[in-house]
Amino acid sequence: MHYQNALHVAAAQLNADLGEVDANLERHLDLLQEARGQGVELLVFPELSLTGYDLGSRVMQVAMPLEDPRLTRLAKACGDMQTVVGFVEEASPGEYYNALAILQAGEIVAVHRKLNLPTYGGLEEGKWFTHGSELTHTEIRPGWSATQLICADLWNPALVHATLLPRPTVLCAPINSASGIVSDDFSNEQNWALNVRFYAMTYGTPVIMANRYGPENGSHFWGGSRILGPRGEILAEADDRETLIVAELSRTAIARARFELPTHRDADTPLIRELMAGYR
Repeated sequence: MHYQNALHVAAAQLNADLGEVDANLERHLDLLQEARGQGVELLVFPELSLTGYDLGSRVMQVAMPLEDPRLTRLAKACGDMQTVVGFVEEASPGEYYNALAILQAGEIVAVHRKLNLPTYGGLEEGKWFTHGSELTHTEIRPGWSATQLICADLWNPALVHATLLPRPTVLCAPINSASGIVSDDFSNEQNWALNVRFYAMTYGTPVIMANRYGPENGSHFWGGSRILGPRGEILAEADDRETLIVAELSRTAIARARFELPTHRDADTPLIRELMAGYR
C-alpha cells in the first residue's frame, strides 16, 4: 500500500452568471474556502465557470491572459489544494481558448485548452474559440496525479485514450451540459452518466465530473455532477441545486481495479498508431 493511499476530492456544482467574471470570482473564493475547510486536496469547477457558457461575441470581453490578477488571487486562495477552474484564455490578441487553469500553491501549474470544439445542435464553440493541441498531466501530491479534459473532449474516445496512457490516478471532467442542447432525442443526462462510468470502469480511473446547475439564456443546465470510483461506482452525486460534493479516493482501490482489468498494461500503442495511419 502506498504511504499516501487516500485523496480527498470535490466537485463544485454552481451556475455562473453569464459574462460576470468578478461576481463569479467571489463565488469561487467562497467555495474554495469551504472545500479547504473540509480537507479537500483536489477541487474541480465546471467548464467556463468564471464566465458562463453562451458568450458569443462577448468572448473577447471576458478573456483573460494568464497574468490576470484575478487568476493570481484564485491561485493564492487555493493553498496546497489543486483547483481546476474554467475560463476564457487570451493567448494573443484575437486568439481565445475555452480553457482550464489548474491552480495550486499560488501558481498556475498548467493550462488545458479544449481540443474538441463542438459545432452541432445548439453548440457553436468552433465559431468563437481556437482549438487546443496538447494534453495536460499534473502532480497533485506524491502518488497522485490528474489529467483534465473539457466536456466534448470526452466524446472523442481517442482523446480520452491518449490522455489516460500516462496513467494518471484521476480524470477531471469539467462540463457545461444543458438539457436538449444536442437534440430533442439525445439525453445529455443519461448519456453523460454512461460516458463517464464507461471511462472510469474501463481504465480503472476515478472521474470527477463537474457540471453546472441552473438557467442561462433559455437553456437549463441539469447538474448531475458526480465523483466515480475506479470501477465506475458512484462515490458522490449532486442533487438539483448549487452544491459542493466531496469523496475520498483510494489508491489501493485504483490498483486493484487496474490489476484485474489491465487496460493500461495491454494498450498496444504502436499497433494502434499503425492501424490509424492514413486516416485523417
